[in-house]
This record gives sequence, structure tokens and C-alpha cells, in this order.
Amino acid sequence: MDDDTRRARWEQRTELPLAVASLAFLASYAVRVLAPGLTDPVQDLALAVLLASWALFAVNYAVLWRLSGQGLRFVRKHPLDAVVVILPLLRPLRVVKVYEAVQRRHGKPRLALHARVIAYSGLATVLLGFAGALAVYQQERGAPGASMKTFGDAVWWTCATLTTVGYGDITPVTPLGRLIAVGMMAIGLALLGAVTGTFASWLLQVFAREDDERPPGS
Repeated sequence: MDDDTRRARWEQRTELPLAVASLAFLASYAVRVLAPGLTDPVQDLALAVLLASWALFAVNYAVLWRLSGQGLRFVRKHPLDAVVVILPLLRPLRVVKVYEAVQRRHGKPRLALHARVIAYSGLATVLLGFAGALAVYQQERGAPGASMKTFGDAVWWTCATLTTVGYGDITPVTPLGRLIAVGMMAIGLALLGAVTGTFASWLLQVFAREDDERPPGS
């Protein structure tokens, strides 16, 4: 059995468990941030789930690296796998890939490139937005002079930041909060550019197709 076959079988077997682990990671992190008043056993359990999920993704990355037989080239050729190790909550983005695999098994065409880009961008926005709101709220709550008083404020700030609006009514004041803000701004610009570019490309293709179908001289 060659390396590609073994890797494909490994990914097929771990797809669902890793997706569940990603959601468990996000849920446990939310418990740690939003419910600090819970009893110590509950908080300890949430921390254990968070660390176990993280370890699971690290092990998965190591196995994929080993099965690839590519050495350091694997890191360069699969950047998303490395990012998922750092941010396991991005794992549900693979849902689009799973959906395409199911469609192919039933003989249906895969999602168009435009649909895939928009689906990935939409999922990434929701996941990163929620995680970013949790992270910045964890840093800002209780900080001297902080305008972010509640998690609702953090969600509002995240929406304004990701959409590159930036009202300025709520701003991070802590060093880590501002560092998270820089990352959220960069993510917002990247996602907005991807969706805008994809939509513009789709419109150009539609207009070009209409021109091709139009009778000469019309």
C-alpha cells in the first residue's frame, strides 16, 4: 500500500472524530471564558477537553506528516493542516470537502469554485469571529479603562472589525487585546477580498456567457 492510499484512509477514518474534537475545543474554550464562576471540577473538565482536542490535532498532523514521506515539503504544501493544529476550531471547514465527497459518491457534480470560496469564507468568518470575540473578551474584561464590558460588546466589536467598518465605540486597551485586533483586521481584509473577488469573477463569467449566447449583431 503506497503512502497516498494510507494517508487517504487515515483522513477518511479521522474526519468525523476530528470535526467533533474541533467543536469540543470551541465549546470548552467558551466555557472557560464565559462561565468562570462554575465549580472547579467543571472548569477542570473544560480545560482537559481543550487540551485533549489540541493534542489530538497535533497527533493527527504528525501522522499525516509521517505518511506523506515529504519531509519539510509537507509543511509548505499543506499550510491549512498546520493552521488547524494552532486553531482546531477551523476543522469544521472540512465540512465542505466532506459534502463534495458525498456528492461525488452519488454521481453529482462537485461545488463550483465560487460556491466553495464563499462557503469556506462564510464558515471561517463565523468560527474565527466567535473565537476572536472569546479571545478579546478574555483579555479585556476587568481591564482598567476597558470599554468592552460584556461578551455582547465583544461580539459587536468583532462584527465591526471583520467587516472593516470599525465604528470605534469599543476598542481594546490591553496589549494582547490589541494584538488580537490586528489579527482580526487582517483576517477581515483577507476574507472580504476573497469574497469580493470571487463574486466579481462570477459576474464576469455570467456576462461573458450571455455575450457568447447572444446572436451576432444583436
